[in-house]
Amino acid sequence: MNYLKYCTFILALSLISCSELNLGELAESIPSSLPSSEAPLSQAEVSQGLKEALIQGVKQSVLLASVEDGFYGNQALFIPFPEEASKVKETALKFGLDTQVANFERTLNRAAEEASKSATNIFVDAVKNMSIEDAFAILQGGETAASDFLMQKTRTQLETSFAPKVQGAIEKVELTKYWEPLISKYNIATQFTGGEPVNEDLEGYVTDRAIDGLFIHIKEEEQKIRSNPAARATELLKRVFGSVD
Repeated sequence: MNYLKYCTFILALSLISCSELNLGELAESIPSSLPSSEAPLSQAEVSQGLKEALIQGVKQSVLLASVEDGFYGNQALFIPFPEEASKVKETALKFGLDTQVANFERTLNRAAEEASKSATNIFVDAVKNMSIEDAFAILQGGETAASDFLMQKTRTQLETSFAPKVQGAIEKVELTKYWEPLISKYNIATQFTGGEPVNEDLEGYVTDRAIDGLFIHIKEEEQKIRSNPAARATELLKRVFGSVD
């Protein structure tokens, strides 16, 4: 009876030992990382992710551009004296009007900064109208595909909507106070020099340059989101752009 118990005990130890060995071998055979079971992205998720990326980009872009020195203190966005009126600037400097020229360029950029404050809703409304087909094309496109799409679809509308805001901004910062004396003196001088008088469209000039400046920022924000996972603020953005990394 005691012998039977002893044999049973030895058999149990053997089984336990074998079991532990098999479990150890099994553990070594399991890969350290298993394939993800996450479901593929749906069309709706891709569309929503692209819209989130664009909205994130345009909001940040407007924020950067609309603060004081957003244009004036940024060489990439700085709006210089109109190229078409470069002779006006040259003549003004010859007349010793350096201060007036400097004031003009500063207020030119202040007008763009002021006008940019109202751009967010214009961009966001345009993004919301983006189709699922557009989203997939953008996702597979180049590093500024979303920004290029947005510019193509909204440029005319932005110009139409932005122009009166620029006009108001020009009036607010009294831009014409610096522009008109320069133009007036230059045009008077052309009567003696034989040059052509200048009739520069300030509203159109500031509008175009302000929109161009905003898109510089939008492209930068898109490039960040595409290339830097840390710039993807939501889980959906991480999934959508992670799918093409």
